[in-house]
Amino acid sequence: MEQRVLGRTGRNVSVIGLGTWQLGADWGDVSVEDAKAVLDAAVEAGVTFFDTADVYGDGRSEQVIGEYLRGRPDADVFVATKMGRRASLDPANYTLDNFRAWTDRSRANLGVDTLDLVQLHCPPTPVYSSDEVFDALDTLVAEKRIAAYGVSVETCDEALTAIARPGTASVQIILNPFRLKPLERVLPAAAEAGVGIIARVPLASGLLSGRYTKDTVFAANDHRTFNRHGEAFDQGETFSGVDFATGVEAAAEFAELAPEGATPAQTALRWIVQQPGVTSVIPGARSPEQARANAAAAALAPLPGATLEAVRDLYDRRIRAQVHDRW
Repeated sequence: MEQRVLGRTGRNVSVIGLGTWQLGADWGDVSVEDAKAVLDAAVEAGVTFFDTADVYGDGRSEQVIGEYLRGRPDADVFVATKMGRRASLDPANYTLDNFRAWTDRSRANLGVDTLDLVQLHCPPTPVYSSDEVFDALDTLVAEKRIAAYGVSVETCDEALTAIARPGTASVQIILNPFRLKPLERVLPAAAEAGVGIIARVPLASGLLSGRYTKDTVFAANDHRTFNRHGEAFDQGETFSGVDFATGVEAAAEFAELAPEGATPAQTALRWIVQQPGVTSVIPGARSPEQARANAAAAALAPLPGATLEAVRDLYDRRIRAQVHDRW
């Protein structure tokens, strides 16, 4: 598995990581045993980067990862977590005291003294412009509660504001063939500043796998059921903000671009990995088979120029009008 330096952390991580929202909550039920099997399959396939958050299952995802890694001392895995969404999304809550409490909880969940990377978890927009917030994050580094910090953002403008901060190590942003806007300014700015880019929601909540039809029904406790219109959190987190019916049609067209021997999901991951400035992409997985298939995308040959142009054309024709100006 190819390794790339994750921005200002100075640490190498695999170009394909593992997102672990699925192992915590909001994607239906996953047993602890099944969750550990997914982690194990990813590690065996060369993944060295896990992304989690303190709200995934209210800490369950962190706890499962911590327990798994304690049983695998040979696994050299970089773990990024996130904080800030266990409290109301009020800028006044982003204080040093709360940061200490939140990171102490994550340290206990993961069973570590120092967290590899802590990301502000899609905070309110004013937080990105607060000197006090970033001073508090610097204090966490000085206290060795965390080794580095970054942000997970909803918009390109938020990403650009964070990139301008000298202590920001990484930016996590939605990027996939149905969300191209970060290519315009965010990725170039991050590359120039030496900030890592973590691509999240890489399969548009599974749309780009090509497995769904307009009649597909998801579980009641799956965010693809209860958050299609942003009822619970930002709409962009579900299907990348694309209307489901439109997304299904566009995904069928995208599937036709897959090279021989590759699935549509692997093609989408390969497309992300070869975008200049991307450090790692973090698809989720609910089974060992999915984890292995995702990791295998790193070994695909780069997509040819004609395919890249076809992706842009598909986006411009079917997706752009729905998502580009919103995010």
